[in-house]
Amino acid sequence: MAVRIGGEDAGDLAENADINITPFIDVILVLLIIFMVAAPLSTVDVPVELPVSTAPQQPRPDKPLFVSVKSDLAVALGENTVARDGLGPALDEATHGNKEERIFLRADKGVPYGELMQVMNLLRTAGYLKVGLVGLEDVGSGGQ
Repeated sequence: MAVRIGGEDAGDLAENADINITPFIDVILVLLIIFMVAAPLSTVDVPVELPVSTAPQQPRPDKPLFVSVKSDLAVALGENTVARDGLGPALDEATHGNKEERIFLRADKGVPYGELMQVMNLLRTAGYLKVGLVGLEDVGSGGQ
């Protein structure tokens, strides 16, 4: 609220109801410039055209077969720890020799990528080419 000094009644201070909007406009313009500069920086500028899959969703197996790489780099088939050189025969026993069965591979997030690739190579050497990687879905945490 502003007060007018001087004028007709100098002894009586009259209120001035005019709002000074100049600082408000200055703040709005600064915010507009900040958003105009920041918006292009926040987008990823890699043009990628993803293919569309028309394949129907595959039914989930009743009893999936998990191969896990633990944080201590031990390999487990289901709940049982197996030696790396014994992974192929253990898979043959679990799948009854069916090399077309999908194997779900999961690993602790502290496992180095090279170790995961070694286990995938063991699966490929054993003849199991249908390997699915298992991860947790990040729901509602803001991408953290």
